[in-house]
Amino acid sequence: MQNILMGLEVLLGVLITVTIFMQPSKADALSGLIQGGTKDTFFSKNKARTKEVMLVRLTWIFTGLFALNTLVLNFIK
Repeated sequence: MQNILMGLEVLLGVLITVTIFMQPSKADALSGLIQGGTKDTFFSKNKARTKEVMLVRLTWIFTGLFALNTLVLNFIK
């Protein structure tokens, strides 16, 4: 049981890392603030469905599962 949970811990750690690296940089947003640029695109109007939001949600889910798995591993020892 402990070996399965350790394998899941490693898998969740890799998934967290991948989803964080897939998220776009926020550096472009800062330059838009200074220049005053507005972006009225399809994605700015439908932010709940974009790839970025999905990656943020997946990151939170994987992080929660990672924390829960860590607690379970701690109690098993």
